[in-house]
Amino acid sequence: MADAQFVTGRPQAVVSTNKVLRNTYMLLSMTLLFSAMMTGVAIAVDAPYMGLISLFVMIGLLYGVHKLKNSPWGIAMVFVFTGFMGFALGPIVNMYLVSGPQTVMTALGLTGIVFLSLSGYTLVSQKDFSYMAGFLMTGLWVVIGSMLLMLLAGVFGFYISGLHLALSAAIVILMSGFILFDTSRIIHGGETNYLMATVSLYLDIYNLFTALLHLTGAFGGDD
Repeated sequence: MADAQFVTGRPQAVVSTNKVLRNTYMLLSMTLLFSAMMTGVAIAVDAPYMGLISLFVMIGLLYGVHKLKNSPWGIAMVFVFTGFMGFALGPIVNMYLVSGPQTVMTALGLTGIVFLSLSGYTLVSQKDFSYMAGFLMTGLWVVIGSMLLMLLAGVFGFYISGLHLALSAAIVILMSGFILFDTSRIIHGGETNYLMATVSLYLDIYNLFTALLHLTGAFGGDD
């Protein structure tokens, strides 16, 4: 019985968690690279900004990933999702590249530093950040509600630059919290499907980058 519960001297739960963690970071690296390639494709073909269309497609693809998370086709769906997200990001990145690559490179560098620092801290400290769930979900709904209000205001011709900057700053804080939370869920067994874990961390990085891109562009004089 003891042999059934331990693998090479370690509890099976630990071995399983380490496998999920390893697979997650491996797939995350590949999807980030693929997403960046698709961003490059969108820039090369001068793809137009898709607006709300990209949101509806993203939701549909996320649903597809969830339905296929235990299927052999799940990995392919993850790449379809992240590839589309990268392509949709292309027009936004292209807008900032017009005035030079400094803004994009700064946002990219900051994103890498924030993610590696927070995720690394969680892995090393082994802290459980599950207590942040309520705060993060509340913050997410506040951000979504604020975005909808700004879209509605835009329809009537109102644009408040300071509000957009405040929202971007809030997203940076919120995504930083989600990086801690999602990494913690993996190492403590809260998320056992590496496809869903990959998508969660990918979205954390994606939203963090877009928010930092807006902030660095604004302070750099691009907005």
